[in-house]
Amino acid sequence: MRVLLVDDHALVRSGLRAVLATTDDCEVVGEAATGEEAVALTPVLRPDVVVMDLSMPGAGGVEATRGVRAASPTTRVLVLTTFSDDDRVRAALAAGATGYLLKDATPDDVVAAVRAAARDEAPIDPRVARALLPGARVAGPGPDLPPRERDVLVRIARGMSNRQIATELGIAERTVKVHVGSLFRRIGVADRTSAALWARDHGW
Repeated sequence: MRVLLVDDHALVRSGLRAVLATTDDCEVVGEAATGEEAVALTPVLRPDVVVMDLSMPGAGGVEATRGVRAASPTTRVLVLTTFSDDDRVRAALAAGATGYLLKDATPDDVVAAVRAAARDEAPIDPRVARALLPGARVAGPGPDLPPRERDVLVRIARGMSNRQIATELGIAERTVKVHVGSLFRRIGVADRTSAALWARDHGW
């Protein structure tokens, strides 16, 4: 996986580079200190995942996320920030971020989130998912889901990957994929982030 690191603090970028260097499947192909640099580097480096800070001089992370996704639609953006407030989370996801992680995450969590983002999953810190719930608009109950799809949806909303869901539920990962596909069709969404937001809006 080709990874671009975006943060205005060199120490943070250095730490992330060191963490990803311990893996055998992640390669840091570039660094950017501003949102503008991130957008400019994306079409040149073609990273699989951009690890994006939100608070930077000039173009912030939300605007940069939108620019990265426009420059390279196949590139996934993983937000890594200190902010967990509802407005920032909503803005980042609306701009096209695939996942949202807080900076006090463990190195293992960061690596797992980068891998999940590269698989087009939605690694969302559970604390962020909870932060979205208070004050959220609660829609109707939605379709009546089979028990196993309800189990899967709850865990998608917690930011869990298919592998993590399979382990927790004691079923095969390919079975989880089947449930995810069926679930998406039932609730009318196309990706995990939309499913997580659907779950939030329906009071899950």
